[in-house]
Amino acid sequence: MSKYLDLDIRKIHELLVKKEITPLDLVDEALSRIEENKDLNAFITINDKVREEASELGEVDPDNLFFGIPIAVKDNIVTKDLKTTCASHILENFIPIYDATVVEKIRENKMLIIGKTNMDEFAMGSTSETSYFGAPLNPYDKKRVSGGSSGGSASAVSGGLIPLALGSDTGGSIRQPASYTGIVGMKPTYGRVSRYGLVAFASSLDQIGPMTRTVYENASLLNVLVGEDDRDLTSVKKEKEDFTRLIGEDIKGMKIALPKYFVSDIVDEEISKRIKEVISFCDKNGAVVDIVDMKYLDTAVNLYQIIAMAEASSNLARFDGVRYGFRASDVNSVDEMYGKTRGEGFGDEVKRRIMVGSYILSGENAKTYYDKALMVRDDITKEFNRIFKEYDLIIGPTTTRVAPLLGNSKDDPHKAFMDDVLVIPVNMAGLPALNIPVGKNSEGMPIGLHIIGKAFDEATIYKLASFLEEVF
Repeated sequence: MSKYLDLDIRKIHELLVKKEITPLDLVDEALSRIEENKDLNAFITINDKVREEASELGEVDPDNLFFGIPIAVKDNIVTKDLKTTCASHILENFIPIYDATVVEKIRENKMLIIGKTNMDEFAMGSTSETSYFGAPLNPYDKKRVSGGSSGGSASAVSGGLIPLALGSDTGGSIRQPASYTGIVGMKPTYGRVSRYGLVAFASSLDQIGPMTRTVYENASLLNVLVGEDDRDLTSVKKEKEDFTRLIGEDIKGMKIALPKYFVSDIVDEEISKRIKEVISFCDKNGAVVDIVDMKYLDTAVNLYQIIAMAEASSNLARFDGVRYGFRASDVNSVDEMYGKTRGEGFGDEVKRRIMVGSYILSGENAKTYYDKALMVRDDITKEFNRIFKEYDLIIGPTTTRVAPLLGNSKDDPHKAFMDDVLVIPVNMAGLPALNIPVGKNSEGMPIGLHIIGKAFDEATIYKLASFLEEVF
């Protein structure tokens, strides 16, 4: 089997321009790899028109790095005429009639959508084990999870099935699986990438981002995805910039903060040791790394549970069996149809979050819980801003442990939330953050470094990440 997909994307592009390979060659290689690695369960749906689409691309555009490159899309991002299930029984056969904005951008740049990747049902989970289609597996150890909720995208990129994928991040769902599977995953600043066509989980937290093998590929793909969108009023208008522009630059003089909480006893000893090695390397290369106190970080998981579940209960009210998706049979009234459709269509974790969210928003509870959570969320944002007045970046481990074994968190929903304890604060503040692999533990499982930047300063994150990538 050919190995073109193992090459750096710039080398692949060079071969395409020279006509030594074709987009169809890349598609065939990707499809072959997916078939050979079906046990990873990374994909829910394969695009059966992708070979035809590859054949119709025409002359390679030498100025378009992504021309003819296969890409995977998380299955909560809608794709016209291609099933979008959100890994749920209730949308098992749903075929959208329009593309998400990010999918439009992918198509405009002549990328080829290989298929839709597996995930936690409606992105609710940290291991992708809540998927109606079964959990995607970790390519490093198939007895372990690939993380969640973007576990299928992480598994597909890490396993070498495709070079690029899209994920979504509500409470760490790009960065945590990227850490577990040893790839690069970016959650951009909230509003940087349009959410139009992303099936909503928690609207004030959701963000789409790139998942790739390298820092350069990640920054290059982000170049394609960003931009204001009239169809998403939370998207932000910013001057066009090249996120690769600082890649390869020296880190001398950079000021970096490491919150004490990020290396406290909640973090596995081997992971803490590796983070300290990264800090030492940064010090030796002229960066200043200070350990700092940050308030409220330990409250983020509880805030997330309140805010995300409340917003989810509202967003998922639309799935009622009336307009689209699964509809229960053998019912005698509309009310019975609503209840039976949602009872049979949603999995246990989704139903649990809807019920808790509905309770949070009921009557006086909204003031008691949701409104107060928003106030503390604002305090977290102010605390990040305080640190960023003095520092360029904040770093720490992405996760408290390496990828756990399948079934490890199944009987304890709160345990799954704790897998995201280090990444959730970033979603609360709407900041950009990236996972980059920085080695492996004694069992050969990847360890990830979490790099957090100022709002709309993804380029500086990529600067540090690219410098570390050369060594770790």
